[in-house]
Amino acid sequence: MDFLKINIQEPVNYISGGRFETDQKWKHKRRVIDSYEMIIGVNDILYIEQDNVQYQVKPGEVLFIYPDSIHSGYQFCNKNLSFYWFHFVSDYISTGKEINDTTIIQIRTSPETSHLIKDIYIPKYGSPIAIQRLNILANQLLDVDNSNYYTRMSMNYLMTSLLIEFSEQSFVHSSIENSTLSNNDINLNQILEWTRINAFEGISVSDIADRFTYNKDYLSRYFKQHTGKTLQSYIHALRISKAKDLLVGTRLNIKTISERVGIEDEKYFMRLFKKYEKITPTEYRKAFVRTHLNRK
Repeated sequence: MDFLKINIQEPVNYISGGRFETDQKWKHKRRVIDSYEMIIGVNDILYIEQDNVQYQVKPGEVLFIYPDSIHSGYQFCNKNLSFYWFHFVSDYISTGKEINDTTIIQIRTSPETSHLIKDIYIPKYGSPIAIQRLNILANQLLDVDNSNYYTRMSMNYLMTSLLIEFSEQSFVHSSIENSTLSNNDINLNQILEWTRINAFEGISVSDIADRFTYNKDYLSRYFKQHTGKTLQSYIHALRISKAKDLLVGTRLNIKTISERVGIEDEKYFMRLFKKYEKITPTEYRKAFVRTHLNRK
């Protein structure tokens, strides 16, 4: 697997960023850039190739474009495509395939040396298990970028935080995929992914248990034991995160947003949002009114 190795003793240098949206079929133009670009899929599929390797960046997936690499769209994307894009550079980035998942996990999970780690490792292309955390950081970065701060250092640190978050989630994803499962064990990775994809369809813990043919109570206990959170709270976190994206990136009313994230009862949605975020959906929206959207 291709990895970026980034020394974070100093933050990376953030150049620019935004959220791309289109209301018509669109194809990425052919180009070469002199910086790294982080792409985070939000809606529909981005069809893009880099150095003759084709990628389909789906919602919740992340792709890095490397400096001096030829990249372009290899087919037209559907209308309503949306993705975050961030350009950054650093004098302390190297690339290669010499670091495998097992090595990274060993480095990351060694408690006696964790405070000494100054490098992070990031896969070139991946699917983080908690995309909502990346989306929150992405929105914060764009908000600061459009707030005319007197120093750009804040954006450098936020960009670095975004990269660290993706690195952390890549470790978790790798450790789940590489764990040895017996026939009686639950494949948490499959459950996490299926729940993430279907969370906005009004699913419940019972629906998940039925989908994977497990007893509901047993599945709940197993999930809590291995993740530290309940399956219900994981569903809530996914829905609240999506609601945040819609509050910041659209002008949809609260009722519509509630329905979009799989909660039919608007009042229940508002109570749930305030329970997790300590502010109302409207207050959250007002806090990020300056987030930049570039539309084509």
